[in-house]
Amino acid sequence: MKGGNILKVDRQIKAENRRFRLLALLSALILIIFLMTVSPLVAADYLLSGESSTIMRMRSSTDNRDLYPVYEYLRLTTSSRLDDGSTISFQLGAWGRLDLADKSTDKYSDNDLQYGFLSYRDIKSNFMVNLGRQFVSEGVAAEKIDGLYVRGDLAKGFSAAAFLGEPVLTESTFNGAHLVYGARVSHKMQKYYDIGFSALKNEASGSSRYREEQGVDIWLRPTQQLDLVSRSSYNSLTKGWMEHASILTYSPLDKLKASANINVINYRDYFHNVTTRSLSLTNGIINPDETLLSTGFALSYTILKDTNVTTDYKNYRYDIAGNADYLGFRIEASLPGKIPAGLAFHRMEGSSDRLRYNEYRLYVMKKIDKVNVAADLFNISYDKSINGVSNSFSLTGSAGYELSEKLKLGANLEYSRTPDFDRELRGFVKVIYAFDAKHSEGRSKNEK
Repeated sequence: MKGGNILKVDRQIKAENRRFRLLALLSALILIIFLMTVSPLVAADYLLSGESSTIMRMRSSTDNRDLYPVYEYLRLTTSSRLDDGSTISFQLGAWGRLDLADKSTDKYSDNDLQYGFLSYRDIKSNFMVNLGRQFVSEGVAAEKIDGLYVRGDLAKGFSAAAFLGEPVLTESTFNGAHLVYGARVSHKMQKYYDIGFSALKNEASGSSRYREEQGVDIWLRPTQQLDLVSRSSYNSLTKGWMEHASILTYSPLDKLKASANINVINYRDYFHNVTTRSLSLTNGIINPDETLLSTGFALSYTILKDTNVTTDYKNYRYDIAGNADYLGFRIEASLPGKIPAGLAFHRMEGSSDRLRYNEYRLYVMKKIDKVNVAADLFNISYDKSINGVSNSFSLTGSAGYELSEKLKLGANLEYSRTPDFDRELRGFVKVIYAFDAKHSEGRSKNEK
């Protein structure tokens, strides 16, 4: 068997193994829901709630295919409060897709488990344990894993968190790491600061080093008017800083708020050994030698009770792609009759034709009894035509109707023109249904 065939078979085996683990995890989670709902055991009370969103999208592709995919998103939450005040909960999120016409991807149907985990929380000590598929955000870690997450408060303002599991890859054939683990330790003084130190490590097959990152994050509020949020992350494998990002906000008056931000990214360090194919340095899209320095500010002032004016500026400096300046303003107001509306204008001045344009936006919304309607116009006027298009725009109209507190209908229609798509009409309709069932001290209540 040739090397290419061996690699293909190996990827197929990995994909089948992942599908098997997903099926096993989903089966276990469904069993947990059943046990927690039907037999609350020692729970003082419990709650089961969920939401079903059915969405049908409609559009035509650039190669004249008719795309009518139907998506189903399901979210379930069940929780039980024990006699000691602690809680056990389970959360599940999954989606499925079925194409009613031409294929929107390489296959007519698809599905995935977004999250599904069992959680225990002791309210008194703020101790929490999650087990299953979940999203972990702790310092340098922003990972979707199948595994274990633990956090809790320690003595004298200290707290700690740790996680261990397998990364959830966006593509089953993507050759990413097979084990990820990390931790964050922090110290805080309520209302004044929170400083955390974190680390993450990915291991591939054979315990090889795939990713090693460390970071520090800071939230600081020396006064009621001043607020600083900052983070820095370091890549131990490339021996370089991945990112520095800070936002400083100053509110001298209730009606006035000013902010300044800075962000530095080194692509070779930041995108080294990611778990998403589209962000991989090997795809030829992202230049590993690129660096970005962006700085900016925003000033917002409430002129009247329901009218706010904001001016903002952003400067982008790329070593390779060049520089660009983005400057403008936006006005947000509530018109007579409680009609939210907004108007915005920005100027982009960059080093290429695609980055030299005027940007306009106008939107308005209105609620009439149980009906919500909205219109949004977004227009870009280029200094020079791009592929024969000097004005790129999208006009969107949407409407929603609340049949009841549990059942809502919605529709969206968008007409657009861009340099990459001459004219496009797309839309979607959605049905959202929410439900819950409650049990308390031997009594139950179902709401449908």
